[in-house]
Parts: sequence; structure tokens; C-alpha cells
Amino acid sequence: MKIGILSSGGDCPGINATIRGVGKTAIMHYNMEVIGIHSGFSGILNKDVELLNERSLSGILNLGGTILGTSREKTFRNQIAADEGQSSVIKRSYGELGLDCIVCIGGNGTQKTANLLSEIGLNVIGVPKTIDNDVWGTDITFGFDTAVNIAAEAIDRLHSTASSHKRVMVVEVMGHKAGWIALYAGMAGGADVILLPELGYDINKVNAAILDRAKRGKPYSIVVVAEGVGSPDKKRRPADFITKAIEEATGIETRETVLGYTQRGGNPSPFDRNLATRLGGHATELIANKQFGRMVCMKGDNVSSIPLSEVAGRLKTVTPEHDLIIQGERMGITFGQ
Repeated sequence: MKIGILSSGGDCPGINATIRGVGKTAIMHYNMEVIGIHSGFSGILNKDVELLNERSLSGILNLGGTILGTSREKTFRNQIAADEGQSSVIKRSYGELGLDCIVCIGGNGTQKTANLLSEIGLNVIGVPKTIDNDVWGTDITFGFDTAVNIAAEAIDRLHSTASSHKRVMVVEVMGHKAGWIALYAGMAGGADVILLPELGYDINKVNAAILDRAKRGKPYSIVVVAEGVGSPDKKRRPADFITKAIEEATGIETRETVLGYTQRGGNPSPFDRNLATRLGGHATELIANKQFGRMVCMKGDNVSSIPLSEVAGRLKTVTPEHDLIIQGERMGITFGQ
């Protein structure tokens, strides 16, 4: 068999480990031919590919980013279902490359596109990738653990400066519409206030919690904000709005830190390297068994798979019943409610 591998959407720690897991399993165990597709889905349209072998897959386990490059090919993603002309191009390129399957490594948009490819008759396997941990159908995505480690370390460092200056430090983390990074990094970093898009927040209750801490002899606070909580005017970063609102209402000096793309860059954690390796290996196993149109996933500590049709267009978000939220509330952490 001859398989192609591509990565699409934002970069993420662990993509290279996944490419290695898919490719080495395919070459060493199943004697398959493997090609790397450059720049996401546009690489299929342009037939921009390279042959991958054991040597080219060596030394990439711990590398951040992606050796294949990536892109956000929104036009293709939006038009493929309706545009028969583009469907014909992709099918022709797939055939001319002699592919038996394409492994699509990516987040929600990528898995939606992978499902569309499956619907027009191509053999596709999806591998969930995102630091946001919001892909439906899997307990965890690779990249999430690394992002949480980076954010938690930053929060740890901000404790000392907040304490020294008796300030409130507002830390904005990534996550799009999901609050997984904010919840896990905030709890691991000992935040006093954690604001999630799934729960919403009342700024007056946030201010009251900070003033209450000050009255109890705790003159500094750490506020972790998920980027998806937004701001009332929808133009300012949430950290900017919340920082100014806290300082104006409490009179306590307040500063903001936006971690941004530092959470997505750099080397994957050991956990993410192993997770990516397991998911990649299982993707190749599905191909060998000709179980196409599926996305590999984690259920507890077991690697499994589900139909791409069940994943497409759905989002996994934090629920109010999550045990970290319940435990946090019991310990006096404010979630803005």
C-alpha cells in the first residue's frame, strides 16, 4: 500500500512525533510506501509531496512544529462539498499520486475536511491534533499537555512578581471557544480566579472575590482567563478588558500577560510524544485493516477510533460538572459565577 501524510491547521507540539509514528510503523512493520504531503490540503491539489523513509523520519520525535509544513486552506475546506470541480481535482491528484489512503493530522477543521474527503470516495484516516483539546470524540489530543505545562510554568513565575508588588496578575491563555487550557493550567498553577467561555463570568463577582482575598490578608491574586471568554465590545482582548475593570473597581494595581503562541511552539512533552506515537501507530493499523473514514482517539488509556462523520462539526467543551471545577470551588477558587 501507498499512504500519504499531511498536517493541517495550526502548528502543535507532537505533529512530528505523529508523522514518525505513522511512517515508521507503515515502513517497518507493514512494508508500506509513505509520502509526506506539504502544506496541508493544498499539497494534495498541487501534488507537492516527498518520499518519506526511515532515515527522513529519524530525529524528529522531539521536534516542535511540522516537517511537512501546514496551512489553513479555508477555501478548499468550505467549497469541497459543493464544488464538483474541486472535488474532481482532489480525486485526480489522489489517483495520480497512487495513494491508497491519506492520514490527516489536525484539529476540528481538519477532521471536518477529512470527512468530506471520505464522502467523495477517498480513503482517509484522521488523527486529532490541537493544544485546545476540543476535538470531539477523544478524551485528549496531543499538544494539550505541552501547552498546559508551558502555561502552568508561566503562572508559577507570575506568583512571585504578583506577591512582591501586591498586584493582581491577569494571564490570558489560548483555547479558542474551549476552556481546557485555562482550567488545567489555572488549577495546576494555583490561580485564584479562572474564567472559562463555557461558564461565562460576572466581572462584579470577580472583583468581589479579589477584594475579599485582600481583606483576608492576601494582597495579590492570579486570574487565568481563556481567550474565548471575549470582552463586552468584542474588540479588545479579554485580558485587557478584565485587567482594567479589576484595577478600576478594586484600586489594586493589575497587570496582564498574554501567553499567545508560546503555548504552541517548542518541543512536545514526553507525554505528548508517547501519545502522538500511539495515535500514529494505530492510524497505520487502521489502514492495514482497511478501516477507512475513521479518526483515532483515546478513551481512557486505550487507543480506539470512531467514524469521522461523528466528529465533523462537533466541539468538545468543558462542562460545569467537571471534577476540577467542583474541587476548585470547594477550595475557594472563583470561576466568575
